[in-house]
Amino acid sequence: MNHRLRAGATTAALYAIAIPISLAFLYPYWWMCLGMFRNARQVLGDPLRLWPEQFDLSAFAEIARVGGVDLWVYAFNSFAITTASTALGIAITAMGAYALCRQPDLPGFRWLRFGFLLTIMYPYMLLVIPVYIVVFKLGLLGSYAGIVLFLALGPIQFFLFDRFFRTLPREVIEAGICDGASEAQILFRIILPMAKPVLATVALITFLINWSQWFPILVISRSPDTFTLPVALLSMNGELGASFRAIMALAFVTTLPVAIAFVLAQRRVMEGMAAGAVKG
Repeated sequence: MNHRLRAGATTAALYAIAIPISLAFLYPYWWMCLGMFRNARQVLGDPLRLWPEQFDLSAFAEIARVGGVDLWVYAFNSFAITTASTALGIAITAMGAYALCRQPDLPGFRWLRFGFLLTIMYPYMLLVIPVYIVVFKLGLLGSYAGIVLFLALGPIQFFLFDRFFRTLPREVIEAGICDGASEAQILFRIILPMAKPVLATVALITFLINWSQWFPILVISRSPDTFTLPVALLSMNGELGASFRAIMALAFVTTLPVAIAFVLAQRRVMEGMAAGAVKG
């Protein structure tokens, strides 16, 4: 009985600590949401107010068309580019990690793996110039395909797949070979179904990273017609000027999809991170 009481007291204490910390981290997002209904004068006069003076949705009318382009175009670009680059990135990194795990001693494979992991240390901004030249040479500058190909680069995703594939029993692959399965069939019909937690983690991480990218898209794009929501938010701040509510409304529209995606998939992400960290 005493053990149960101590366990209950410990749990209550942990919740008492975790809840205020969680609220502190959520407050900036809540403050942004409040900004949709408050003008700059109200914010400067009472910046820590927890409830708006009025619920005025006129800010959304201001962002219905930004920079001569309808808001739905930016939203469509965000979903289309992020979804396509996520799917392509998962396919490329999964096949690459599987190949390197199956044949690590092939010429150049060790250096290729080292190169993948080395790029984790470098942000996208350092890769923009060489990638820009490559995209230009391929004739994809200003196109959706060029943006998708650039965002499909995924060193972190490769690392997660690589760590998981190295934990798989070799007997699983050997059983598939004995049954006459090809390497592609082993990967897509045997290995990847076993890697559902890691797949969910990689998909969410890739989606979140690609959704928030703005600099590569701004460099590769030639017109606002291929801009995404983060790029529109960044590049249209000058146009919106002092319209504080409009900026906050556009920030809310930009962050809401990824916030919902993370809340719905956070358990899968934790499972995937744990699966990728297990050592065989």
